[in-house]
Amino acid sequence: MTLPFRPVSAVGALADALRRRVLSGEIGPGTALPEQELAATYGVARPTVREALAVLVHEGLLRRERNRSAYVPEVTIADLDDLMYVRRPLEGLMATAVAGRRVPEAEAALARMGALPADAPWSESVAEHMALHQALIEAVGSPRLERLYSTLAAETRLGLVRLREVYEDREMLVNEHRALLDAIAAGPAETAQAAVAAHLGHSWGDDTRHPS
Repeated sequence: MTLPFRPVSAVGALADALRRRVLSGEIGPGTALPEQELAATYGVARPTVREALAVLVHEGLLRRERNRSAYVPEVTIADLDDLMYVRRPLEGLMATAVAGRRVPEAEAALARMGALPADAPWSESVAEHMALHQALIEAVGSPRLERLYSTLAAETRLGLVRLREVYEDREMLVNEHRALLDAIAAGPAETAQAAVAAHLGHSWGDDTRHPS
């Protein structure tokens, strides 16, 4: 049976294009995104722009305030340190539950990250990084843990934009996450927890390099 072809909508295509630019760092923190300007740049109607921006606002990649264009929010060093502070216990719970086994979806995300060409946009590494950590969380089987973790996703993604210069060699990012998955799979729970703590343990205030 042939399935019907589902074309990408103009809203979806524009949201994808803007998402890539935000996550690559091309559109930096504080940058305003006026609807009229975007409509002219991309050759689409303003309602299309408005809907695409609403998608990214919902994802937390953009912020919109009254009487102001949507803009990319700033994620400060203090924000990132606090983000790691909150993520550590949540991913510690994951480590306890998943220790001693492989998570195929996380392994697949790591494989895709490793297979990216050297000139692939940083946003693609961000996407696979997020997919890897999300797969580990989902492997626990706790809907409440998934909901809690999802509230941190936008700041995590924006925080990863800062790492594009630190990880000019993508292989370093791949190796750090390979070590994490191997430690979790090897177990026991205490070893997995220690690996997660080390993975998320550096302070952004002390060192700009952070595996996350």
